[in-house]
Amino acid sequence: LDTGRSCYLDRLREEMKQPARDDESAIDFAQYRGDVHSHSNWSDGKATMLEMARGAEAMGYEYLGVTDHSPRIKVVNGLNADRLLLQSREMAEVQVPGVALMQGIEADILEDGALDLPDTVLELLDVVIASPHVKLRQEPAAMTERMLRAVSHPHVDVIGHPTGRRPGSREGANYDFEAVFKEAARHGVALEIDCDPARMDLSPEMARFALECGCNFAVDGDAHAPAEFSYVPMGMWLAQRAGIPQNRILNFLPLDELTDALR
Repeated sequence: LDTGRSCYLDRLREEMKQPARDDESAIDFAQYRGDVHSHSNWSDGKATMLEMARGAEAMGYEYLGVTDHSPRIKVVNGLNADRLLLQSREMAEVQVPGVALMQGIEADILEDGALDLPDTVLELLDVVIASPHVKLRQEPAAMTERMLRAVSHPHVDVIGHPTGRRPGSREGANYDFEAVFKEAARHGVALEIDCDPARMDLSPEMARFALECGCNFAVDGDAHAPAEFSYVPMGMWLAQRAGIPQNRILNFLPLDELTDALR
């Protein structure tokens, strides 16, 4: 599996050296304002919120979404309502000039499409990323209903790594992508391009299709340590290969406009 992933990344590096095709959109990474999907040591991250904020400052970000995991998957030390409250108190004490921290969650999409935390908790957060992590081999019809319910949820802002694929080790979920992507567009829910080299999800082909379905996007590092913010340029390359215009990507919005978009 490691060999397969290594070969995939080698191919990506070679492709990144190629000039853009005529139908690709120009994306100015210098205008990327912040990442809305990251993790701290409150769940499975390797750094404190302060360290992550300082890493964001070093990248020139204006904002950073700290979106630790919800409780479903026990091994990632997910946050329940009580721990989210404690985290919010710590976040209020983290002061890094020029970087606004947004408290969020990466909530599991459960087998029936419900989320892993109640609405009374989700409505208090700045950003809610709903991600499929488990039971990815559900039958396509059941998986479609599951994802349709998630994109229709009133508190969901972004669908994280929408297929759950891991190139070289795991195929993604199979569902009616057109139906789900069009429903996401109708509800104003962005689809994520997860820049983690182990994911690169959505793929360029799938991202292009989502664009044709009317979707907006979030391009995020899914960083679990400050050094992993370096994944984002590779995701931007992927977005460019997909032909996604810069104005369809949330991360280029100033903080006030991003806040309005998430609301």
